[in-house]
Amino acid sequence: MLIGVPKEIKTHEYRVGINPEGVRRLVAAGHQVKVQSTAGISSGFSDETFQSVGATIAEDAADAWAADMVIKVKEPLPAEFGFFREGLVLYTYLHLAAFPELTRELLAKKVTGVAYETITDDAGGLPLLRPMSEIAGRMASQVGASCLEREKGGKGLLLGGIPGTRRGHVVILGGGVVGTAAARIAIGLGARVTVFDVSAERMNYLEDVFGNSIETLYSNPGAIEVEVAQADLVVGAVLVPGGAAPRLITREHLRSMEDGSVVVDVAVDQGGCIETCRPTTHDAPTFVEEGVVHYCVANMPGAVPQTSTTALTNATLPWALALAGHGVEAAARASVHLARGLNTYKGACVCAPVAEAHQLEYIGLEKLL
Repeated sequence: MLIGVPKEIKTHEYRVGINPEGVRRLVAAGHQVKVQSTAGISSGFSDETFQSVGATIAEDAADAWAADMVIKVKEPLPAEFGFFREGLVLYTYLHLAAFPELTRELLAKKVTGVAYETITDDAGGLPLLRPMSEIAGRMASQVGASCLEREKGGKGLLLGGIPGTRRGHVVILGGGVVGTAAARIAIGLGARVTVFDVSAERMNYLEDVFGNSIETLYSNPGAIEVEVAQADLVVGAVLVPGGAAPRLITREHLRSMEDGSVVVDVAVDQGGCIETCRPTTHDAPTFVEEGVVHYCVANMPGAVPQTSTTALTNATLPWALALAGHGVEAAARASVHLARGLNTYKGACVCAPVAEAHQLEYIGLEKLL
């Protein structure tokens, strides 16, 4: 199979869809790989490095997209829609519940959209989402602490405090991979940390791991209202696989917070779980609503591309090898986990949460295979 790796064009997206070791593995399996020129530079991988492991260098985006399968990091932007065509396999983070225009284009062009974020594993987890979620979660507390600084628009609070001063209070909505990673860094910084979740099992796990360094609360509107009013930093870490994130924080909640408090909505690429959030970029990562600093960058791990690209390749490569080696249909038949990654196929929406988000007809994948 011919595999294309275009350069990412999202603002300040420095990652690349695959690292040289991943290319080496694909070439060893008998596939051809074209990497767009300079696509890996910001992740620390030169064109010469890719060539040394068997890749050819595509001079422009059109050449990189002229492949049987395209491996990316982020969802295509409108400037890339012209490369869509029937039969193309697009393997990337899609987050279609938040992008109606992209969904329509994929369906109209009959592109096979395989979304990293909906592929599952035997434990019921999302293994291709996990590494980026871990990075985004760790970054959430890091950037949140930075945004609390006065020169960044914050209230001027040191999250960990020092003896004789109060520690900052971090409230995390969701105790999954993102929330756990955010809690780990917030605790390390010395903050007081509260995590909301709806799973007693997950809350037991968090208290087993973090002990008395953390407080867990069952997620309900009343408890969220009380804790958010007292929070210095709120991290939105809620995930509905393939679907839009639920809105747990309202504008009224923000009005109860002190001016200069901070919210970081990691769920923004799925629509966000904070009512006032809208996607931002690393160019202009924050804005202020109701006196509260909002950090809503939709591709947070793009800021640490050396770590992110390698972690992403480690997770995505086995399925890339399956898709390239067997083709979409055979690979999907062989693995229910990979089959769940298909969001669009033969012009149909085959992912129920995406269909629900956009009021589209849902067709079970088994009817099309």
